[in-house]
Amino acid sequence: MNNIDKVLDLFAGCGGMTAGFTNAGFDVVAAVDNWQPAIDVYKNNFKHEIFNVDIANINKVLDIIHKFKIQTIIGGPPCQDFSHAGKRKEGKRANLTVIFANIVKLSKPHLFVMENVDRIKSSKSYAEARKILKFSGYGITEIVINACYAGVPQNRKRFFSIGMLGENDSFLENKLNDNLSEKPLTIRQYLNGTLKFDYFYRHPRNYNRRGIFSVDEPSPTIRGVNRPLPPGYHGHKNDPVNPSENIRSLTTFERARIQTFPEDYQWTGTKTNLEQMIGNAVPVKLAEFVANSIIEFFGE
Repeated sequence: MNNIDKVLDLFAGCGGMTAGFTNAGFDVVAAVDNWQPAIDVYKNNFKHEIFNVDIANINKVLDIIHKFKIQTIIGGPPCQDFSHAGKRKEGKRANLTVIFANIVKLSKPHLFVMENVDRIKSSKSYAEARKILKFSGYGITEIVINACYAGVPQNRKRFFSIGMLGENDSFLENKLNDNLSEKPLTIRQYLNGTLKFDYFYRHPRNYNRRGIFSVDEPSPTIRGVNRPLPPGYHGHKNDPVNPSENIRSLTTFERARIQTFPEDYQWTGTKTNLEQMIGNAVPVKLAEFVANSIIEFFGE
């Protein structure tokens, strides 16, 4: 694995991708982000350097890649422009996907892993990025993974574009599919022994959707906002129980645990910023699942 060992985490956020790849045995040597609250949390948990750089400044990023002799680039370009919760049109943030591809094109790492919401796969920005990556010599595996089948107690569908120089397209697809579990992981299974409640509230995007969930199922997607049970929520036919004063929303720490950050992860900052960065993070165990599949592929 010597030719993919030195890793740069672009769009590092609070460190979900870094933690997952580190757990799998990769050597993440540097990271880049430009949101200071997330950088502060990242610094709490990793010893290597994280640079506060606007990713659009490609030359600065290339200098970092050259300095650390990067062989693998990982990252999840901000996905608000592709999100199911957004306005569903491509704006400035969508361009970061193309910038990611151009950074890969100019630096030619042996491997890249790009993560995003599942809707990105049909976007114009990803189509452009894919052309750049293919022209640069990468075989690309494109796959949507539901995190609840990859070690995360959460229904969270994420798109991964994984490229390796000189490989065929879909080179990693069979390995990833073979490693998925047959059954979804529930919250109770993952947090066994630490739970003190059976049901919780997750604010729906509209009241045509349910808002109460059981710990005996995967959590719905952890989002960047976390609201308490409002007086206006009178229940939904698919709620497992009726709303009551005993039903509460998840705490910030519980949300981080469902995103599979470890218990001893050090969180600092305002509640609003922490909720946002946790909701935007790549689940640690999902990143670890992908990283382990890559290692297995190299070992064959």
